[in-house]
Amino acid sequence: MAFFLETLFGGLMSGMLYALIGLGFVLIFKASGVFNFAQGAMVLLAALCMARFSVWIPAWFGFENKFLANLLAMIVTGAMMVVVAWAIERVVLRHLVNQELTTLLMATLGISYFLDGAGQIMFGSAVYAIDVGMPKDPLFLLEGMFEGGVLVNAEDMIAAAVAAALVGALALFFQYTATGRALRAVADDHQAAQSIGIPLNRIWIIVWAVAGLVALVAGIIWGSKLGVQFTLSTVALRALPVVILGGLTSVPGAIIGGLIIGVGEKLSEVYLGPMVGGGIEVWFAYVLALVFLLFRPQGLFGEKIIDRV
Repeated sequence: MAFFLETLFGGLMSGMLYALIGLGFVLIFKASGVFNFAQGAMVLLAALCMARFSVWIPAWFGFENKFLANLLAMIVTGAMMVVVAWAIERVVLRHLVNQELTTLLMATLGISYFLDGAGQIMFGSAVYAIDVGMPKDPLFLLEGMFEGGVLVNAEDMIAAAVAAALVGALALFFQYTATGRALRAVADDHQAAQSIGIPLNRIWIIVWAVAGLVALVAGIIWGSKLGVQFTLSTVALRALPVVILGGLTSVPGAIIGGLIIGVGEKLSEVYLGPMVGGGIEVWFAYVLALVFLLFRPQGLFGEKIIDRV
């Protein structure tokens, strides 16, 4: 039972990290109706900026306080991601209002390649480390119930808690604030939203800025776990099944989808992996997403679109 709980906790913590990246996809899709292929590149760019600024800032200003260095690096990187969001809206999206979805999709793909290239030009192709001081010691939970307790990694627990807090806060913000209601109106119909005075350009800047800040948190967490390298942008591919499961228009769906994928991957690898020679964790999420596309293409919480003639 203790081993099952260890696997379950590991899946839940991985699921929250998947949900964090999936949230970036959902926010952009809700605002523009297009799938954002640049989300992975935004995670990579944020992680690169964080990794380098946490080293450069102490060297520039002559201090050695790691906490202060990380804090300033996060602030500077967050500001940079907001500027990137503003530039994307100003240079690209503003000229594509009311265009075909295919055009917007290709635009985000182009943004992805541009951000990847910009990151490589500015920071090179080396592998960098992010150290924000999270403890890496193992924790033993429920020792009173199980002999030896349930083994959990402290870093994973903190990362999952941060991801859960951010996802929950954003879910409440977009559900119960005027900005959230404006975002939903823009997602339903750009032209109708503009006709009642909703500033489409401002909404897009806000959403892309929030997606950039989400990418910063995801980049810090995944970068501290895996190292900051250019393959980090492919982490976003792990979140594709999450948004397919939860629904491309649902913030709560991203949370539930992430937890289902995280737990499903861990349990299937542990209990079904030995029967097929292992490796289930690599493809389990995509098979589950394919099943959902066949039987419920809008996802668990997505909106079913009906075209009337």
